[in-house]
Amino acid sequence: MSKVLSAVAWPYANGPRHIGHVAGFGVPSDVFSRYMRMAGHDVLMVSGSDEHGTPILIAADEVGMTPQALADQNHRIIAEDLTSLGLTYDLYTRTTTPNHHAVVQELFTGVYENGYFVEQTTYGAISPSTGRTLPDRYIEGTCPICGYDGARGDQCDNCGNQLDPHDLVNPRSKINGETPEFIETQHFFLDLPALADALGEWLDERAASETWRPNVIRFSQNILKEIRPRAMTRDIDWGIAVPLEGWRDNPTKKLYVWFDAVIGYLSASIEWARRSGDNDAWRAWWNDPEALSYYFMGKDNITFHSQIWPAELLAYSGKGAKGGALHEYGELNLPTEVVSSEFLTMEGRKFSSSKRVVIYVRDLLSRYQPDAFRYFVAAAGPENQDSDFTWSEFVRRTNDELVAGWGNLVNRTATLVAKNFGEIPKAGDLTVEDQTVLDSVDAAFGVVGELIARHRQKQAIGEAMRVVAEVNKYVSDSEPWKIKDDPDRLATVLHVMTQCVSDLNLVLSPFLPFAANEVDKAFGGAGDIAPMPRIEEADDLDGGAPYPIITGDYTAVPAWERKPVVPGTPVGKPTPIFTKLDPSIVDEELARLGE
Repeated sequence: MSKVLSAVAWPYANGPRHIGHVAGFGVPSDVFSRYMRMAGHDVLMVSGSDEHGTPILIAADEVGMTPQALADQNHRIIAEDLTSLGLTYDLYTRTTTPNHHAVVQELFTGVYENGYFVEQTTYGAISPSTGRTLPDRYIEGTCPICGYDGARGDQCDNCGNQLDPHDLVNPRSKINGETPEFIETQHFFLDLPALADALGEWLDERAASETWRPNVIRFSQNILKEIRPRAMTRDIDWGIAVPLEGWRDNPTKKLYVWFDAVIGYLSASIEWARRSGDNDAWRAWWNDPEALSYYFMGKDNITFHSQIWPAELLAYSGKGAKGGALHEYGELNLPTEVVSSEFLTMEGRKFSSSKRVVIYVRDLLSRYQPDAFRYFVAAAGPENQDSDFTWSEFVRRTNDELVAGWGNLVNRTATLVAKNFGEIPKAGDLTVEDQTVLDSVDAAFGVVGELIARHRQKQAIGEAMRVVAEVNKYVSDSEPWKIKDDPDRLATVLHVMTQCVSDLNLVLSPFLPFAANEVDKAFGGAGDIAPMPRIEEADDLDGGAPYPIITGDYTAVPAWERKPVVPGTPVGKPTPIFTKLDPSIVDEELARLGE
């Protein structure tokens, strides 16, 4: 079986995360990782809070806190929310650790020594009212290439081209609308043109594999056409120092937050290894060319994962046009796939905290079951096209699909078994109908598993719920509640029903881990088939301040295959697994949004 790296986008720590964020990176990565562990693969799922950059400074100023204090506060909130969603990180850490700083500086040094950094004089954007540097993403204007009015200073989401804020027509600050001033400044640029051929070969190879989502590979190949050097340092006092003489001690020059954030996948893997007691354990996922790596994010981050990060990896390994030597970390694997989701909107509008068009993860989970949200994301989320979260659709899917479909099958099976036998009965002779439904459920392991492995989660859960409906039909057709004078036949039908529920519970467990444990308990199990993450207060490995991490032991997962139920296992009267939602919550939630 394979070593599989699940590299999950780093939530930005300028505030709590809303459901649009976790729909793109959180739920899809966890469903995949849970399945791959059950399929026998050795999964390393890593991420953390992204805590550098100007937006942190701006948010800290607004609330009168230091950047570090704000990052501390939001890192804890985000970690708690992701744990409450059941996301099974092997390590969720942060970018303000000495470990991360050291790994980033090693990558910079390797890229620099291999000749892929070019020092250039460029124009930096300054806010006239504050004198502070404006980050590229906080400047918008008209794209000079396609004419789109709403292009950002780093790229145009309409045509996909990389931009420089100085190139925008009518640039303006997204913070206060003022026109930025552009001043000359020295920066290090990543020599992307010298890496273009290597990037192109890698992307062509990925395209030939036909595994990437078509929109992602097309976008990634398109942005190669206008490739040019990109600044990897910034005029800012909050970030990672540039590890060169004359730069290291300069308080106003730091590495670009996007240069450092993507390196977090590597630094988190290294931190995980150090915490495991084997400092080199990370190499099995990063240096072995047979290892697989999947990067989960929203589509606005494709550029950084299919161009900037691979370019950094190639440059560090000396694989561009300028050649180069290997360094301390050796040759590092390029992504196997960039798994990018589209955007989730809410009630037809783009998420906006300032406009109160937002549902924070914590608020949602304070009122609703995490599996209800996980189900919505899997069944109706932005997997390959933008999708809209509406409260009416959330209620409908919860009630009509989760409660009336899967929840109903679980509840009536457990109720009938408890009432008639008090334990799982032994099966007698199977009819054609019995065997047909058992075979159909058993086949779901192969079909659903293969779809999850290919990041077709919407199809996967649709197939699982189709089989749930098939079993519900078998129950309705068999009418076990009417079998009064044939105990062997009743036992057989209820045994078949119980086996189907047990199988489908495993199939659905990557999507519905909280419910999976409750279903397991309802049928006499220990309730531990879907391991859960935990938060630990961790000491910093290099003498920094302690901080919370997400971790967990996910080794004891059941195999992705039928496990025969054991006759004689006690089954008591069940309680409902899912909470049916009153339709009135739609109006209540819309009122919270001011609608």
